[in-house]
Amino acid sequence: MTKQINAGGLLIGGGAPISVQSMTTTKTVDIDETVAQINRLAALGCDIARVAVPDFVSADAIGEIKKYVTLPIIADIHFDYRLSIRAAEAGADKLRLNPGNMRFSHISQNSKSAGQYSTNSDGSISEAGADLPADGLRAVTEICARKGIPIRIGVNSGSLSKKILSKHGRVTAEALYESAIESIKALNRYDFDDICLSVKTSSVPLTISAYRLLSERTGYPLHLGVTEAGPEQMGIIKSSIGIGALLADGIGDTIRVSLTAPPEREVEAGVAILRALGLRPGYDIISCPTCGRCELDIVSLAADVEQRLAALGSDITVAVMGCAVNGPGEASRADYGIAGGASGVGVIFAKGRVIKKAPMNKLVDELFAILTPN
Repeated sequence: MTKQINAGGLLIGGGAPISVQSMTTTKTVDIDETVAQINRLAALGCDIARVAVPDFVSADAIGEIKKYVTLPIIADIHFDYRLSIRAAEAGADKLRLNPGNMRFSHISQNSKSAGQYSTNSDGSISEAGADLPADGLRAVTEICARKGIPIRIGVNSGSLSKKILSKHGRVTAEALYESAIESIKALNRYDFDDICLSVKTSSVPLTISAYRLLSERTGYPLHLGVTEAGPEQMGIIKSSIGIGALLADGIGDTIRVSLTAPPEREVEAGVAILRALGLRPGYDIISCPTCGRCELDIVSLAADVEQRLAALGSDITVAVMGCAVNGPGEASRADYGIAGGASGVGVIFAKGRVIKKAPMNKLVDELFAILTPN
């Protein structure tokens, strides 16, 4: 069992339910649009949302966004450690950063990404004028420790140091693991260990191997994902294989399906992966792939049943089968199901036992009359 962290009340690791993450595609400074998108994600089953923080204005927006959402907010930080501090002050519940690409020492006061600011001894931000601290990482860990904000170390194939790439010759599972360990040590140097890890790549086999190394050799909670997985269809396939294989082995504490698609599709896919593995309650549909023996339109019926089940919101398994001879037996694990029959009459069954006959064009209505008697 992994170590447990707390991100704004959401427990990650340590036996807690596996959480689904996504990242907003709105400009974080557009508070209304960002809030609306986060609330849509929450309605679909998202547990925690990440927002981009490219500048101080975006960091400041987190505080206002949190007034109107229920999900914990992760601040996604790159390059400038001062953005981490500002986001923490604004109320971020978790930081995502990669110490390997952060500028922690003597950043120019003319930094375009963060404006002209400096950090005070208490970790707060003040106007430019004082020298920046020599070790910004200490300032980040101090404010996170003080506010109880965990940090996700996000390693990917594009962020490996030249030293590690030179040592391994290319991006390998060992190289990704070593980069993660270096980052852990950097945070541990300041007695900070409230850490989550990710080692995402766009290669499914490489990603699986890297996460298995982390699982074998560390006890930190793991955020799973196949990064840059691609457009929706292929991205879901890659993510289902990579995330699913690891979850099936008991590896992983939180997931994101990364798609070149609206984040709503990411959440729907992530929730579906968890449901398919029995890791999150919800409806399930068993349906046959259809054949020449079918006496009903399986494709349309399955789509109709799925739409109605989604609205029903029950933890139930329903089968849609084309053959009355094999259907109830093949789908006997389903709570309820329908199957085609002869002479325009189909059957409704429960746990493999036929309980009712009905005209084919009334099968779905009759089924849901049983499922929703009131």
